[in-house]
Order: sequence, then structure tokens, then C-alpha cells
Amino acid sequence: MIGLDRIIENALLEDIHTGDITTLAVIAENRPAQARIIAKEPMVLSGIAVAAKVFHFLDHKIEFISHFTDGCTLEPGDVIADIRGEAALLLQGERVALNLLQRMCGIATLTAQYVLAVEGTKAKVVDTRKTTPGLRQLEKFSVRVGGGTNHRTGLYDGVLIKENHIAAAGGIAIAIQRARDYIPHTMKIEVETETLSQVEAALAAGADIIMLDNMDLKNMGEAVALIAGRALVEASGGVTLGTIRDIALTGVDIISVGALTHSARAMDISMILEGD
Repeated sequence: MIGLDRIIENALLEDIHTGDITTLAVIAENRPAQARIIAKEPMVLSGIAVAAKVFHFLDHKIEFISHFTDGCTLEPGDVIADIRGEAALLLQGERVALNLLQRMCGIATLTAQYVLAVEGTKAKVVDTRKTTPGLRQLEKFSVRVGGGTNHRTGLYDGVLIKENHIAAAGGIAIAIQRARDYIPHTMKIEVETETLSQVEAALAAGADIIMLDNMDLKNMGEAVALIAGRALVEASGGVTLGTIRDIALTGVDIISVGALTHSARAMDISMILEGD
């Protein structure tokens, strides 16, 4: 992953800073040790290579043996990896490695639940830009591991005309036309709508993707019928595990879920150190 070294370096610097006082005080220099990373609850694994890289960043000689690959379903007690190396370095890398792994597994696990909820429909579950600053690429990777699909990565790789853009531009039609004149022919234009009249305006102006933002199921179904395949239809806003299947059954193509990244719970994973 591009930028992964920077993410890990910043995280280790934040944690260790001028030195791990406790480890320096109580652990003998060059003491060998081995440790196990263990799942404490059911989860979908994501980020095993990231965890390994944390330890290799501290010392490339640390041995990190993975027993599962990303996408595997883990059960409580599963040994995710065995690690061998200098005790002080294993302890210094522990929290950063676990923080990233727990976060990534949480996102993959939650995404898999959302994907399962729409099984049998045509709807794709996608993420949003509601990510942890600095960790977006790891979080969006975990969405893919969980079976979801990525929306645009950032402001630079997709046009999404939202309500504030529409207000500032002076309307949907002019916003779409200005975007069309600005972007290359290879890029699509998505427009956020809140009413059926806005859907009609976006469709008439040639939007490629029409987002139905916080619409109720009735209006959503009417919007899908109105669009009738002339643009992709995305549903967004307040989507939960309890509502996503009913949304999918309206016939939308895409359902964006901010909760995949902004509300995923970190999974319970431990590292247990043993003497050599």
C-alpha cells in the first residue's frame, strides 16, 4: 500500500516517542521472546500484513508467521500469528499492531454483515469518506476484504455534486454542465438529490449516478421507477443493518453506508508474550 510506511512510522512515533520507559526499565537488552496474536471473538480478518509490517518496521529480523489470510472468518481462540524476536521490540510494536489490526478487522466484520443483509438483491454495499483521518486507505481496504465496494477515495477521483455545490452553483443543471465541461470524458458525474423533482432535474441534465439522500422507501421506489435504468441509483443516509435490506429491495444499484468506517467496533484481539 502506498503510504503504509508513513502510517506505521507516525503511529510508532506517537506511541514510543523518546522511548518505551517501562520496557527499557524492566526488560533485559537482547532478550529473545515469542508471542501469539489471538482472536478473542468471531470476526473477519483484515490487516494481517499491516500488523506484520509494524514489527518488521522495528526490526526486519523479527519472524512473523501468519496462520490466516485476510478475508478468513476467525473464531475465539484462533491463533492469528506467531511472532519471534527481541522481547523489547515485540512489546514496543504490540499496541500499534493491535490497534490497526483490531480496527481493520472491525470494519471487515461489519461490512460482511451488511453485505450478507442484501444477499440476493442487485445492490452493492459501498463505503463513504467518513473515515479516520490518515487511515482511509486501510479502512477502505478492509471494506473490500469484507465484501463491500469502495466509493470514491477522496475529492480528487470522482465528481459528487452535493447540496452545497448545488446551492453555490445556482442549481442542478448548471452544476452538472460545469462539471461536464471540466472533467475528462472518462469520469462520471454523481448528483445528490432529496426530492423527486431534483431526481427529474438531475436525470434531464445527464447525471450518470443519482444519489437518493435520506429518502423514505416509498419515494425511493418511485425514484427508481422514474430513472428506469437511465442512470445508476445510489441510496444514502442513515442506513443501518435493520433497514438496508428494505432499501435494497426498492431496486437501487448502490447503497452507501458511512457506518462501515465511522461506527465499526474494534475487534477483541490480544498479543500474549511468552519467554523463550
